[in-house]
Amino acid sequence: MKKPKHHIFVCGSFRAGGAPQGVCHKKNSMDLLQYLEQELSDRGLTEVVVSSTGCLKICDTGPSLIVYPENWWYGRVETESAIDEIIEALEEGKPAHSYLIG
Repeated sequence: MKKPKHHIFVCGSFRAGGAPQGVCHKKNSMDLLQYLEQELSDRGLTEVVVSSTGCLKICDTGPSLIVYPENWWYGRVETESAIDEIIEALEEGKPAHSYLIG
């Protein structure tokens, strides 16, 4: 497998013991993950990989995701239009400032 240009981690809220405990899964982060993967595929962005994670421990900003290697942390990513904005910014090589946290 070729190393991806970007790796997007979407919080799945899973904690020790395996059960989702945080906020992100309650706000449909896994549905947004599916949309994100489909949208990346539709746009031909084959150098971007998406993974779900355990709890990112920033529940007050959920749903949350991280883009590496840029280390852009995003919060309140609650809609498909937010995902679209993040992807468009990624295509331009810049962060989506509306959702950046930290």
